[in-house]
Amino acid sequence: MISVHKAKSFLQENINTLPVQQVPLAMAAGYILAKDVYAQTDIPAFEQSSMDGYAIRFDEHNQTLVISGEMQAGTAIQYTLMPGQAARIFTGAPLPRGADTVVMQEKVEITAGVLTIQDAQLTKGMNVRNKGAEVKNSALAISKGCRLTPAAIGFLAGIGETEVEIYGVPPVGVIITGKELQQPGKELAFGQVYESNSAALTAALQQAQITKIKLYAADDQLDELSDVLAEALKNNEVVLLTGGVSVGDYDFVVKAAEHNGITQIFHKVKQKPGKPLYFGRKENKAIFGLPGNPSSVLSCFYQYVFPALQKMYGLKDEIETGGLQTREAILTDNYKKAAGLTHFLKAHFENGNVTPLNAQESFRMSSFAQANCMIELDEEGTEFSAGTKVKIYLLP
Repeated sequence: MISVHKAKSFLQENINTLPVQQVPLAMAAGYILAKDVYAQTDIPAFEQSSMDGYAIRFDEHNQTLVISGEMQAGTAIQYTLMPGQAARIFTGAPLPRGADTVVMQEKVEITAGVLTIQDAQLTKGMNVRNKGAEVKNSALAISKGCRLTPAAIGFLAGIGETEVEIYGVPPVGVIITGKELQQPGKELAFGQVYESNSAALTAALQQAQITKIKLYAADDQLDELSDVLAEALKNNEVVLLTGGVSVGDYDFVVKAAEHNGITQIFHKVKQKPGKPLYFGRKENKAIFGLPGNPSSVLSCFYQYVFPALQKMYGLKDEIETGGLQTREAILTDNYKKAAGLTHFLKAHFENGNVTPLNAQESFRMSSFAQANCMIELDEEGTEFSAGTKVKIYLLP
């Protein structure tokens, strides 16, 4: 059995970022940018009006000006504004040569083609988008590691990009094991419990931006589990198994992994909940054996699987610090535990204070349903007094 820190360091050594792919910009939403993008030209590429109005020379704003022409958005004709002149201009249109300011159309009076400005607040350069105001030629437009949100996609399109390099997002297989499980909505027979881990993990994976999720089910039999695991390994980069990872007579995850040529990296971590946690590799595929109790499943997911996924698709480099956001918070209640295991407690964080919730047992999800963070209490600590600073992980 290894420490939490050691388990995370083994994970760090054995999780690799997925290969980079070049994709059309329209298909890149939600992915992580794998390469810095530099502007290929000034954006905008010319001095541009930011509204409908009149282009003028600011030095002449106290004079009456003759309206001598018009500039529409998209015009390819270059026009020169002579002294004593103004030009009608529309949003997005290039400024005429010689103009440096645009006055709003609501701030002028026009009589017989002659313009008088009525804007005491007008300043030089007002209502003009300068050349390169969005981004200058050859400047860094957007950095590697950025998530390509709709706004980022729009920004890249706006600077003329059509393709980007991204990190792939792994397809994930989830294998639910257990003879006692019944699907929600059906009547429970004696000895059965409702299966909830697939729902919780699917939601957590979607929260982690995983879009390709395949669910599998296996009975508590070695041959069947081995076959299902083999099938999951064919089609997924990451496989999560729930249940059957301890050392009971019907716990076959470790043996099924061996049958499939998976190299065990670690099994059993000094933590509560989730002590039986398993992690293995086969080529570049990552396999996690999660305990079956629902609270243990999510605790292990957030502490190990979530940061591993983030490293795989290029969002973070470090497993230890790259998963959930961490904070220091003031413990509001006393808490006691035995030495020897790191404890992860479901808790509520607010205004710098954190309160452990009731129902911390690994089979109970009511506290997790109300939690917005997890408290980490170190392995050797036994008594934690109210007022103590503790490390917390904010849940996504």
